[in-house]
Amino acid sequence: MIYRRAVRGIIVAAFLLGLHFSVLAQLAAQAAAKPLPFVSPIFGDSMVLQRGKVNTIWGWSEPGDKVQVEVGGKHASGVAGADRRWEVKIHPPHVGGPYTISIKGHQTVELHNVLVGDVWLCGGQSNMEVSLRVVRNADEEIKAANFPEIRFYSVAQHAAYHHVAVPEGTWKVVSPETADRVSAVAYYFARKVQQEIHVPIGLVVDAVGGTPAEAWTSADALRPLKDFDVPLAELEKQTAANGPEYGNYVMHWYDQYDVGLKGNWSAEDFDDSSWKAVDIPGGFAELGVPETPALVWFRREITLPETIPPGRTLIFLGSIERMDTVYINGKQVGASAWVENPRVYFIRDGVLKPGKNVIAIRVLKTKPQGGFLVKPEDLHLMLADKTSIPLAGQWKGQLSLDARPPQPLPIGYQNWPVMPSVLYEGMLAPVAPLAITGALWYQGEENSDRGFQYRKIMPVMITDWRKLFGQGDFPFYIVSLPAFHKRSDTPIDDTWAETRESQALAAASVRNSCLAVTIDTGDPDNIHPKDKLPVGERLAFCALAKQYGKKKVVYAGPTLASVDRLPGSIRLKFTHTHGGLVVKGDKLGEFAIAGEDHKWYWADAHIEGNTVVVSSSSVPNPKEVRYAWQGNPAAMLFNGAGLPAAPFRTDTWPGITESHRPY
Repeated sequence: MIYRRAVRGIIVAAFLLGLHFSVLAQLAAQAAAKPLPFVSPIFGDSMVLQRGKVNTIWGWSEPGDKVQVEVGGKHASGVAGADRRWEVKIHPPHVGGPYTISIKGHQTVELHNVLVGDVWLCGGQSNMEVSLRVVRNADEEIKAANFPEIRFYSVAQHAAYHHVAVPEGTWKVVSPETADRVSAVAYYFARKVQQEIHVPIGLVVDAVGGTPAEAWTSADALRPLKDFDVPLAELEKQTAANGPEYGNYVMHWYDQYDVGLKGNWSAEDFDDSSWKAVDIPGGFAELGVPETPALVWFRREITLPETIPPGRTLIFLGSIERMDTVYINGKQVGASAWVENPRVYFIRDGVLKPGKNVIAIRVLKTKPQGGFLVKPEDLHLMLADKTSIPLAGQWKGQLSLDARPPQPLPIGYQNWPVMPSVLYEGMLAPVAPLAITGALWYQGEENSDRGFQYRKIMPVMITDWRKLFGQGDFPFYIVSLPAFHKRSDTPIDDTWAETRESQALAAASVRNSCLAVTIDTGDPDNIHPKDKLPVGERLAFCALAKQYGKKKVVYAGPTLASVDRLPGSIRLKFTHTHGGLVVKGDKLGEFAIAGEDHKWYWADAHIEGNTVVVSSSSVPNPKEVRYAWQGNPAAMLFNGAGLPAAPFRTDTWPGITESHRPY
């Protein structure tokens, strides 16, 4: 069970984070050197054009080139400017298709199998990115995914410190052959909407695992908040240095301070004969840094059989504090700064060889008990035939950097894009001003330690996106975080609860927004829950009710409307009680109640019409109520349409994230 869970976790993590961003930075640099294309890659065969509004189509040609665009009998033209960019605004033909788009200038391009319908921008982090291949009943879902009128475009990961012009990706038709690559949440949303309104749906998936909301927001929009002055200054510093655009802090820190990186200590033929013998797990005390922050390299030789079994080979390293980078025979095979996630890295073909192989591991430790947190028996390499090669025991180690003060540590340790604005510039800006219907947003996990601050970021980000695309206050639908973490037996303050509150406040305060509540879904042990169907469908309920005018569609669960403080109890009145208030389970939970002393106790709660009356013998003079106020609550309040009530609180007492700042 542990093996399967670890492998599952690393497969998901590897899929979400993709290549290490040092590699991605190199690829981005190569892409930047390519000539600008005649037509932006966001336009292609099998795409969906937005119905009902002018579509902007663009690309690059020789200055002064007149470019003509024709689709379905509609014609328009534009001229390439001094910056070589041309832009054509054209009304789309009737809904449906397929159509051919003809684009003629100094070059001629035809785009085939184009449909006209509605395009939705799907943004966020890993839970928006994760595909159908890892959802519940994945094989059956993929086999049944035959929807020729649903198309998707996944924007390639690209962190950037400047405005990027050209996105990378291709349009694909949803079919059993492609569905394993489509965002599961976006797919379930599109399937529900398309079946209801019978209009082609295009999905532009702009998501990267582990990324915070500020990475998807422009620097100009963030500056007035003042919360991001430090990271924005670091961004400006790295931009001025004109080095690799990693999009994170730790890789720049390595470039500056890691002696081992500069000395190529990962190389297969590196001479480590002068290094000290150390034992792993452990290794830091022998090198003189038992409790202090340090950057250390470890190396070891292993011998493999003359015939290496074909198939998946994995290296298991357990949890590591703070960050590791693993090389085999000089080739990087994995890296992570996710402390709680046991490291299980897939070794791609061509890395291992018969006989002698060299493993090098770089570990950045920040805590006294940091480094390898694994039991010796769990540290091993597993060949495809399940042969296990132990890795615990004697290695060679060398201190690269004693990182105790005054030596500065990086601002953050994530090795994926977390810097403010880097995904706005590298992945969002290149697809604007594509004509769209609206946006879906599933994110918040990475911001949860700053849950209170999130209520400030979200409205700014939404406004920023609307400004970038220039199509008014288009719909913006937000997923409220599902259940996660071990359930608490007592009322607590909680970062995820405070993040959900900020999401709800953003949805309530920003025009043309909607909240899809998912508190009855999730997995206490997996931040990437497999059940994405209700998430996508509840986003679809928002769209069907609010964008498409389906009046019979219920899009929200019970929503707190008013609070009446009575002697010995509190009465909560709800709206969106379609079909009445309903208890799912044996008892109505999870309500907590407190008096002036701010001490919380579980409360008795019962339904009276469209209200819930809450009381506790431990609180004779109740003042405030909280509902489902923890990461993984027993949320039992629903309406007759089957939608859950969103977690809420009546108090405004300071939470545990209110004073948290990003840096």
